Amino acid sequence: MPELSRSQLLVYGAIAVAVLMIGARWIRSGGGGSAGGTEVSFAADSSHGADSTGDAVVHVAGDVQRPGVYRLPAGSRVIDAVKRAGGFAGDANRDAINLAARLSDGQQVVVSGPGTVAASSSTGGQAGPISLGSATPEQLDGIEGIGPVTAQKIIEFRDQHGGLSSVNQLDEVDGIGPSTMQTLRAALQP
Repeated sequence: MPELSRSQLLVYGAIAVAVLMIGARWIRSGGGGSAGGTEVSFAADSSHGADSTGDAVVHVAGDVQRPGVYRLPAGSRVIDAVKRAGGFAGDANRDAINLAARLSDGQQVVVSGPGTVAASSSTGGQAGPISLGSATPEQLDGIEGIGPVTAQKIIEFRDQHGGLSSVNQLDEVDGIGPSTMQTLRAALQP
């Protein structure tokens, strides 16, 4: 076999590096699946922000096959995030989440387990912060200071704005004052 020149070695080395980088990017983007079940992909730029690509990075948690952080195209819905996470786990409460809600960057989608109901419990309190991106009118109505009319206004505001990335955005909803905002910050998560 003839001996390779220095320039030929450099060309072959550059090709090998390019192939490795393309393969790594393909694996991270979901083309090759993920052995651990969690999939996180990053943009090629150094900011790693979803705004640079228009995508939404969401955290899917709870009773799904592969909980984790996923990048989804702009305009995706909660159902798309659940599907990306492998679908519902066998005992997931499918009626406790709004599958049609639009996703927003940084949102957490929580799929509840068996025995968990969408409406507030009989004691009137929530077990913990509920997801603003998937909260039902019944869940919002169960928060102190929120009635059915204000709960519906929050849902409409969320739908009109394609989701909410912060509880602080609710300050723009008619009927929510400073004291109610304090309660909402404690009871909701983005």
